[in-house]
Amino acid sequence: QVHVVESGGGLVQPGGSLRLSCAASGSIFSIDFMGWYRQAQGKQRELVAVITSGGSTNYADSVKGRFTISRDNAKNTAYLQMNNAKPEDTAAYYCNVAAYTPRYGRGDYWGQGTQVIVSS
Repeated sequence: QVHVVESGGGLVQPGGSLRLSCAASGSIFSIDFMGWYRQAQGKQRELVAVITSGGSTNYADSVKGRFTISRDNAKNTAYLQMNNAKPEDTAAYYCNVAAYTPRYGRGDYWGQGTQVIVSS
């Protein structure tokens, strides 16, 4: 079993910064991808950013140049640095972890989400 916990959400003013964290724990053999998704009210969940075990990254066009994803492989933790936040960034942010466990092999695991509100 893999547990994924997000933290760091909250209220931020337009133009401000916020740092989200995603920690994975459990019987993890290795982690492949770690990604951040978001879902605004009334909209579908969308990919924000993803990072591979080797550090390659990919971003949604809407956050390029403003958000940075990083990870600490030793801690099984990923981060999302949000700079120059915009009201349209308001959403629940979810972490997705593609992990290998000895018992189940490769699986996708989700956290419970953390709310980000960008408002003055």
